[in-house]
Amino acid sequence: IMAKGLVPILEPEVSIKSPEKQEIEAMLRAELMENLKLLRDDQKIMFKLTLPTVDDLYEQLVTHPNVVRVVALSGGYTRAEADALLARQHGVVASFSRALTEGLRDDMTDDAFDTLLDASIGEIFAASKASGVKKELHAHK
Repeated sequence: IMAKGLVPILEPEVSIKSPEKQEIEAMLRAELMENLKLLRDDQKIMFKLTLPTVDDLYEQLVTHPNVVRVVALSGGYTRAEADALLARQHGVVASFSRALTEGLRDDMTDDAFDTLLDASIGEIFAASKASGVKKELHAHK
């Protein structure tokens, strides 16, 4: 993928129901950081990661020169839970599909569907902004 000038997206999802979630996330971060050492300066990657239990767990990834972006998976959390967790992950933005579609049903009127979808997008956008994504973090990319 990198050889063709594309940026691979690595998406290792951690189950939010795992009793060892926090420990798994710490091991995952350590492995990701170790393997980033194998990349050349011109090789870039993006991570899609489950929202971590520990605030700013992935800060080292966010600021790593080979990482284009770290985005958060809602991972099965409700939208409210995912938004609250995301707001505490500085430099991480949402890539929520499950949380985005929460509450949407095929029997809704177009207006009700659009209203709920607009509200969902607004809430997720606000949580992403609250996480403090700064342009200077990615100026080197």
